[in-house]
Amino acid sequence: MLAIGAYALLGVFVCLNYWVDVQNRVSSHLPTDHSWFEWLFQHGAYSLRHLENPLFTTRQNAPDGVNMMANTSLLGVTLPLAPLTMLLGPQVMYALYLGAALAATAGTSYWALSRHLVRSRAAAFVGGAFLGFAPGIVHHANGQPNFVSNFLLPLIVVRVLRLGEPGRWRRNGVVLGLLVAYQIFINEEMLLLTALACLVVVVAYAIQRPARARAVAGTFAAALGVGGGLALLLTGYPIWFQFNGPQSYRGLQGGVFHSWGEDLAAFVTFARDTVAGDEAVERTIGLTEQNTWFGWPLVLLSVVALVLLVRRSLAARILAVLVVVFSVAAIGPTVRVNGVVTDTDGPWSYIPDDVPLVEMMMPTRLALVVVAAVGVLLALAWDAVAGGGRPPVPAPRAGDDAAPAAAGRRSRWLRPVGYAAIALAVLPLFPRPLPAQPVDPPPHFISSGGWRPYVPAGRTLVPVPIPSNVHGLPTLRWSALTGQEFPVPGGYFIGPNELGEGVFGAPNRPTSTLIYATMDTGSVPALTDENRRQAVEDLRYWKASVVVLGAHPREAVLRELMTGLIGPPRRVDDVWLWDVRPLVP
Repeated sequence: MLAIGAYALLGVFVCLNYWVDVQNRVSSHLPTDHSWFEWLFQHGAYSLRHLENPLFTTRQNAPDGVNMMANTSLLGVTLPLAPLTMLLGPQVMYALYLGAALAATAGTSYWALSRHLVRSRAAAFVGGAFLGFAPGIVHHANGQPNFVSNFLLPLIVVRVLRLGEPGRWRRNGVVLGLLVAYQIFINEEMLLLTALACLVVVVAYAIQRPARARAVAGTFAAALGVGGGLALLLTGYPIWFQFNGPQSYRGLQGGVFHSWGEDLAAFVTFARDTVAGDEAVERTIGLTEQNTWFGWPLVLLSVVALVLLVRRSLAARILAVLVVVFSVAAIGPTVRVNGVVTDTDGPWSYIPDDVPLVEMMMPTRLALVVVAAVGVLLALAWDAVAGGGRPPVPAPRAGDDAAPAAAGRRSRWLRPVGYAAIALAVLPLFPRPLPAQPVDPPPHFISSGGWRPYVPAGRTLVPVPIPSNVHGLPTLRWSALTGQEFPVPGGYFIGPNELGEGVFGAPNRPTSTLIYATMDTGSVPALTDENRRQAVEDLRYWKASVVVLGAHPREAVLRELMTGLIGPPRRVDDVWLWDVRPLVP
């Protein structure tokens, strides 16, 4: 319980900047993603409250909607926690869940390590803390709680490694199938990475223990078949919906993420959100994601630990294979060093962009398997130093009276040196509180329900600017913070373009294009009768009832633009309002 309590306190500490003003702060690193996940918590609550299909919604991107299975929807979390979201609101639930997910991942990692790998509880604590709060994990906590929700993954790995147990293949298969099915509704990408890592572990084990592998192969295969069949039975329809349901898509336009490989210098660099990190490094090698960023002391310690343990520990040999395979795989299509793209091809240069599932992956995220391997290695190293993994000292030969004394002397200095080396490698990676920035609350007209007389059922409220993955962050939060009671056009999601390829946000319509151009330039373009005709057509397409402009840095030019397109507004409460129901029958 002490370990779990320490992890929980660390989770609160990491989210401290949000709790300073939890209602009006978002991640300053990924404010759009932060707002998206607040919206997701409200989606779970809305789906439960209205008994609607959670796999699809029209509360965003009205009237076309959003395929939630084809987006990062976190349904395995937002639906069970929906009652709390209704009670506390999405801002509180976001901060509460984020810290809890970090701590829970550390907790299940501690359980797996202490029960199945190491004898020392301190070793399991160190390994669990790293697996839950590693720099690469904390980096994703900046707006992406799906990538810190890894609490099922240690349990899945343990179950995979136990599939060969004689006489328990049905039970082990059922438990694995249930865990995999649940993880699909939390983060499919992390499940895929875990499956790839387990594949490498099983192959590495079979090569090193061929006789044992052959002996359990039948039981392992039977249990795996039960687990896979059960997971498919439970998730078959949602997965079909993801790839074939409304607003589904095939791949991302242009394979946008395939160039996101890990910079070689990132392995020995301290991450921004650690006590030894520096924000300046992001201007050079932090342009994609910080998925390794171990710092040179931990890299050095890991190499030394592997050298010392690899001959005596099967687990260490398997970890060495994982580190090498996934470090190389994470490089991407081109080798980068300290922010410079070299002429050397990386492994992903030989992988076509259209391979199913792989087409959606970022090479750099394969390094998260290396993070897990390093966390387990830290536990093994601490356990070895503590004596839990040390083989018995050979019995001295006759007349060798100095051997016990020499072994005792070695033990006396090896332990403090070993503990100090691990501490010096890990302490610089202690996380800082995540950076946060203030965000304006919704207008009183929105939060007080003043919009209700203007938006009947089946119609939309069109906020200006229209939400997108670039513009309209505050207006997307209008939907999240009012229980999604009114649908909005546009939004922050991935959906299909006219070719069925995945693109970020809704395809721009003429009016949204004009709004974004006006925001970017700070001036209203010359408007024509065609612009006005297209505006009315767009409002009809969106089934608009009212257009609302709240306080905004570009409020003056946006009001001038919308006035030029659809006429003068009325001032209602603290917003400019265009009642367009006469234009949209």
